[in-house]
Amino acid sequence: VVKALFIREKYMALSLQTFYKTTGRSLQELSQRPPDIDAYEDLHESPVDSGVCERLDMRAEPNTNQHLCVYVCVEMIRRSTELDLPYPDLQEYIADMNVMMALIINGPVKSFCYRRLQYLSSKFQMHVLLNEMKELAAQKKVPHRDFYNIRKVDTHIHASSCMNQKHLLRFIKSSMKKYPDEIVRMQGGRGQTMMEVFENMNLTAYDLSVDTLDMHADRNTFHRFDKFNSKYNPIGESILREIFIKTDNHIHGKYFGHIVKEVMSDLEESKYQNAELRLSIYGRSMDEWDKLALWAVSHSVYSDNVRWLVQIPRLFDVYRTKQQLSNFQQMLENIFLPLFEVTINPSSHPQLHLLLQHVVGFDSVDDESKPEHHVFNLDSPSPARWCDDDNPPYSYYLYYMYVNMTVLNHLRRRRGFNTFVLRPHCGEAGPIHHLVSGFMLSENISHGLLLRKAPVLQYLYYLAQVGIAMSPLSNNSLFLSYHRNPLPEYLSRGLMVSLSTDDPLQFHFTKVSGGGARRSCLRTRVVCVYVNVCSHWLGPDYTKEGPISNDIRRTNVPDIRVGYRYETLCEELHLITQAIRTQELDRIEEEDGLSFTSSQPTR
Repeated sequence: VVKALFIREKYMALSLQTFYKTTGRSLQELSQRPPDIDAYEDLHESPVDSGVCERLDMRAEPNTNQHLCVYVCVEMIRRSTELDLPYPDLQEYIADMNVMMALIINGPVKSFCYRRLQYLSSKFQMHVLLNEMKELAAQKKVPHRDFYNIRKVDTHIHASSCMNQKHLLRFIKSSMKKYPDEIVRMQGGRGQTMMEVFENMNLTAYDLSVDTLDMHADRNTFHRFDKFNSKYNPIGESILREIFIKTDNHIHGKYFGHIVKEVMSDLEESKYQNAELRLSIYGRSMDEWDKLALWAVSHSVYSDNVRWLVQIPRLFDVYRTKQQLSNFQQMLENIFLPLFEVTINPSSHPQLHLLLQHVVGFDSVDDESKPEHHVFNLDSPSPARWCDDDNPPYSYYLYYMYVNMTVLNHLRRRRGFNTFVLRPHCGEAGPIHHLVSGFMLSENISHGLLLRKAPVLQYLYYLAQVGIAMSPLSNNSLFLSYHRNPLPEYLSRGLMVSLSTDDPLQFHFTKVSGGGARRSCLRTRVVCVYVNVCSHWLGPDYTKEGPISNDIRRTNVPDIRVGYRYETLCEELHLITQAIRTQELDRIEEEDGLSFTSSQPTR
């Protein structure tokens, strides 16, 4: 278990992501701490002079013992100087992945973690019995604060469905009245007006209702991701999806920009609600970033209550079948090369430079339940040689996203720009190795439902306090019935969970107040990237550990609860680290053959 925590700490430090402070301190106290961990923490970072970029050499296919090199400006090229930016090579990642896979199927480790999780559940029930009334009394003593006026952060919303159905319906009706003669799309070489589009569907503004929109995800979408995706089409028409909720269309995303601004206005009016909205970059062409940035800047989709994540759908097989991409390397270059270019020379993509100041990370999205025909190992084709029509596996996507993001983060830190985190959809369905990849490479994840079947991973996610944005209403329509959702169980055991709305357009009829309040803010850096907003939200000591970090006048969280969570985590960390300091672990290894090797056990 300690070995697994060291692995996660290494990858978080290397990519400039956050490792939970309390857990990191416990690991640091161990004399067996791997020396290479320290090497990543104090990497020499010197500012790089800006200049006109003449060459950019960013390899998506790293070789063992060889760093990715980025040529940064004319002067440095003249001096034949390269930036040596660190990243984990493929061999190291596969070895660590094998260690993790061997760990989660080890019998004694599974028994130990299961018992510890059961203990945490029982301990929390005892805590509630003993302290529930004290916690309620502490909350009642605080003037003004309650659930409605504490800061809430919804860390998982897809921008194309960030509005509810009634909101979209009102917007479509008003657009039909305001812009009936505006050309909104091209058909057969001629422009179609808004009125003509709806006349072809035999619809008027009066005919439209929430029921005719038919965008609510019902039981028919259960385990049918294809049917769920079709729910993004108003009235079942992809034409209306293209017109109203796309950034790249004939009208340059005008209507989508307007409705996003209305959602932002609602958040600002509520004052205490904040959100992270996800926009898509597909990797089909090099100009996607510029088009997205132009849309964001021209429509001024900015709010103090909103930050952006960029989601990358895992659809290489679709693009390859349509001959839009020749290999996976090309997809990676389309995604990351513009980011390196704008980091080196912001004037090369001025709108993108502005947009990236409000982007906090990357997401990886798609149906996790789709079968994977390939196992990621050292024999896997490199991105340049991945020319098959088959989609690369989840761990393949995540590794190459992580590697390129890591190099980009180090370059951006040298340039004085904000860095990014990896927060993928993970563990909603599919094989368990998705959660292993997420644990190693991601600061936070979304969903994490399959942790309920993997006691070792669930215990590790608890010890490392990996943030999990959970969406029970979304899961209820897609993969797991509401009454079976593990959110209450995760919460009782102390995992770092927060509520999220995912797709209000598909799952909600009314406005909702999502977000995990205090816990969510501490883990996600939503609006705390550039200004010290968290100090205002949570108090000046919010970065400290234990009850001293809590200001109940701002969080409405009782000190008793914060103290319980902190003490319980410290006890669990002490339990596993104390075993390292004694001879007990050695005897267990001799008796049960507990070992961590680069190959999976045969039994």
